Amino acid sequence: MELKTQHRIDVSAWTVRRWLHEMDGVWNRAKLVAKDDDPQRVERLARIRFHTEPLPAHAVMVLADALDIHLLPKVGAAWMPTGTQLKVMTPGQHAQHDLAGALHLATGEMLHGRGARKTHALFRDVLTRLDHASPAPRMTRIYVVVDHSCIQKAKAVGQWIESHPRFVRLWLPTYGPRAHPIERAFGDVHDPCTRNHRRKRLYDVVSDVEQHLRQNGPWLDKLSQLYEAPAVTAAVERMAAEERVKVAA
Repeated sequence: MELKTQHRIDVSAWTVRRWLHEMDGVWNRAKLVAKDDDPQRVERLARIRFHTEPLPAHAVMVLADALDIHLLPKVGAAWMPTGTQLKVMTPGQHAQHDLAGALHLATGEMLHGRGARKTHALFRDVLTRLDHASPAPRMTRIYVVVDHSCIQKAKAVGQWIESHPRFVRLWLPTYGPRAHPIERAFGDVHDPCTRNHRRKRLYDVVSDVEQHLRQNGPWLDKLSQLYEAPAVTAAVERMAAEERVKVAA
């Protein structure tokens, strides 16, 4: 229609499709991405990397986030016989449960808690579990890498951190899921548990997710290449130099 309107060229849609293929065009789905314009992006990535190089024996770093579990199945591609299409029934009434997890960067182990709603109480429950799992005499510093969701920035969470001096929050860049290794671990939940599932009760879906987290893993993963960018490396070196001056003083 555009060719006919603007250039008076009358061709079929299939001809245009053939032309696009000849120009190395491909029909594909768009991908949702988040804006990456946090002015503190380099500083925040460097801060996280700085505390892992090297991570002292008496310290631990965990990456924390929350996961929504829906009764409404996530529909996705799956193997099926030619000429058939898998049908996934929608629930009569939608329901949702939430899970908060903390991924141990060094071991890949996942510690989690769950609740009916995504609140700061759910996140504080995970922090309390971390506190009990890492006794103070053995572990003197616990770095918790978090994003900027409301439950992790809540005042009650800040008060909890202040009352537990072993804990230090390290902030990810705003809209930085690629910098968060736990996103890849949570992504593994969807294939076996939430995509195309046929559960009729939310309780069963939540049980499947928890069983998957208990039986699979560890989710060993390194920090992404974002942390190796030259600007981040330079910021890490600056932090290291400042730390040496502080120690010498």
